[in-house]
Amino acid sequence: MSIVDEKSIFIAMKQEGPFAVQDHIGFEQLFSEHNRRWAKAFRQDQPIATKYRVVRDQIFDLLQIESFHEVPKLLADTELRARRSERAYQLLGHLFGVSGDLPEIQTRIHEYMNTADAVIAQLRSKVLAPYSSYIEISNEIETLKNPVELLLITFDDRYHKKIRFEAKRKLVLMGLAGSIDQRERETDIENKFAVFLNFLNQHVWSPQLKIGELEIAYLASHHTATDFSCTQVSVIDAEGMRNLPDLGENEKLTLIKRRLFQVNGRDIPVYVSVRKKDSAAKVLKLLRKNEKNPAVAVDDELGLMAVLDNVNHVKRFVRHLTRAAVKAGSIMVLEDISDTLAGNPYSATAVGSSNQTQMLKFFARMGGMRVEFIIHTNQSYLNYRYQRGTSHDEYEVRRLFDSGVMEFLFPYEIYQLDMKQVREKQIIRFRKMIEQQG
Repeated sequence: MSIVDEKSIFIAMKQEGPFAVQDHIGFEQLFSEHNRRWAKAFRQDQPIATKYRVVRDQIFDLLQIESFHEVPKLLADTELRARRSERAYQLLGHLFGVSGDLPEIQTRIHEYMNTADAVIAQLRSKVLAPYSSYIEISNEIETLKNPVELLLITFDDRYHKKIRFEAKRKLVLMGLAGSIDQRERETDIENKFAVFLNFLNQHVWSPQLKIGELEIAYLASHHTATDFSCTQVSVIDAEGMRNLPDLGENEKLTLIKRRLFQVNGRDIPVYVSVRKKDSAAKVLKLLRKNEKNPAVAVDDELGLMAVLDNVNHVKRFVRHLTRAAVKAGSIMVLEDISDTLAGNPYSATAVGSSNQTQMLKFFARMGGMRVEFIIHTNQSYLNYRYQRGTSHDEYEVRRLFDSGVMEFLFPYEIYQLDMKQVREKQIIRFRKMIEQQG
């Protein structure tokens, strides 16, 4: 289900919907030709009409008005806008469960606005980097954090169509950021992340190493010319790098920093990346899933990716984890297990996923936490990084474009970007970067 199709729940953002941003906006003529065409287009669609009334009433409640005809008065009266803004902050604070006085609520709402801007900045920095100037946020919107002022811009014909759209978009993304923050406070995710890191340091990693101590190693690999999948990989330590010959065609050298864990007195190396998904990434996931509820769409707030030399080490690592959990006072239950390390097809359900992906994936429930684990061998990790059709960079492009998120955030009539063409160009660009780098 795409975020831009007829089942999209984000009706306020759709340029084909009742809240589409037009070239001009006015409140002078209630029965103008434009308004008659608008009413005719949507009055036969009862679900759309109902959603329109819900969003319209939310707008009225936030602005504290009874009809759109009161908007011009708000636009003209600075003191009235200030009073309405103060009330709006309090309403939004209660909506997102933010306690405290007005300055505290304002600070939290402004953080949500910063997350909204960070969503666009994240796309500009990687997936749409060559088109950064196309999608740059207008100065007037990037510097504005007052929800009432942003909402009024969408009704102010003095502003260009692009600015009015970006004001609306910022409010929608701000709302998602607020829901995410509320969910994080309810689940105490910050504290759980600290507890999870402490569990790893105290019970999983080798006691012979200091906390945070890493060993540098390199994966020297050869890849096929057909799909750039890894056919051979060897581990080289820092000393071995001194005599390493120059890389040949279809060869890669990948730096990894490894920790150690002990099994029966033997140290086994493992490259580990532990993460807590940031708010901007969670907003994008909500959009990809066409969902407003983080409790439904974001099930991977805490995650660990591990890379080991072979499948035997993978098995030992998983058993070491479950035993470490018992030492920490909690049984570890593995849920939603998917194991394709042996070459079985991956049951891809997410938009953009490849059924050729090789990995061991599961959720581990322990100590009141639910953590996503993705475990690779050296070979499957290199395929995850570099193989055509399955590399993570390509997946990131596909899932954002194929879910409709790019079209949703940057509609063609405003940004003049053909997202089908951009998608293909970006996949080619990432393939070139992957295969030409050493």
